[in-house]
Amino acid sequence: MSPIPGIVASQITGHLVTNSFESIQTVTVGAGGQSSISFTSIPSTYKHLQVRWLGRQSGANTGYAVNLRINGTSSANYTYHRIRGNGSAASASAATSQTGIEVGATSAANSTAGMFGAGIIDILDYTDTNKYKTIRSLQGTDQNSSTDSNIFFHSGFLTSSTSAVSQIDLIPDGTSFVQFSSFALYGVK
Repeated sequence: MSPIPGIVASQITGHLVTNSFESIQTVTVGAGGQSSISFTSIPSTYKHLQVRWLGRQSGANTGYAVNLRINGTSSANYTYHRIRGNGSAASASAATSQTGIEVGATSAANSTAGMFGAGIIDILDYTDTNKYKTIRSLQGTDQNSSTDSNIFFHSGFLTSSTSAVSQIDLIPDGTSFVQFSSFALYGVK
């Protein structure tokens, strides 16, 4: 009889890392909406950073992408790759010379009321000044089973700087993030 992996793993002591994530800051959007989300004065005491978010956008724009900028840089020096699936088809695309890294999509203003997109963004080795910062994200939206329900995987980087990340800005394609959208920044040990 072979051992069951879960039972074996439950007997391990002293080898598992606990408390690997520490909350740095959380922003929950109020009634008036918010045109962007900024995390500033990020401490340099972690190995990686992670942003977990839940969002919806307002405005006439039916696009609902979320773009990330590093250290306030808005010049066209960002590159990203995207894989998208909507339940019936998959696609891939890439973009260079962008003013931000596309890291996902929220629910749009024209989607079913109460629908929010959710995602996780990882910023790897954010204090290493010898390389560009790698960003990866996994995100999904459910527009009540319409053709805009998607899952995304993004990766990207800023090509003009190897500086440590001290600020992260998240910018919607629409007018603003709406009430109850929430963004939480974590440090990963």
